[in-house]
Amino acid sequence: MTATRRAALAAIGLLTAVPAGTALAQQAGKRRDRIVMQVTDGEPARWVLALSNARNVQAELGKGNVDIEIVVYGPAIDMLKMESVVGPNVAEALAAGIKVVACENTMLGQHLERADMLPGIDYVKTGLVRLMRRQQEGYVYIRP
Repeated sequence: MTATRRAALAAIGLLTAVPAGTALAQQAGKRRDRIVMQVTDGEPARWVLALSNARNVQAELGKGNVDIEIVVYGPAIDMLKMESVVGPNVAEALAAGIKVVACENTMLGQHLERADMLPGIDYVKTGLVRLMRRQQEGYVYIRP
């Protein structure tokens, strides 16, 4: 755009500065969407719902356009054990680029070690702190 055209558009109010944090600025910079999900329920149906939600978001926005992280603690940690009934669903999510993070404090309380857990998951010391930090970083919080 030429300087003359920019000046003319500014004069009639059609060209304005876009604050860096706005959705329009993010679209212009093609910033990725970011979601952090909290799963604390040990029921397989809740897990299927959470993983389905994550895959639906990827389908809608495009897998390469969104970062999804599922933070797991409390009774839900059972669903990340090797013998979990939702293990195949978790493996599919991991293969699709969805990050699954287990709380080591919960694992400690249940006397679990990393060797007891599904392959490919990540670990954090405290699940709640991870949720807090991700929200501070601009992730959208979802609890299915």
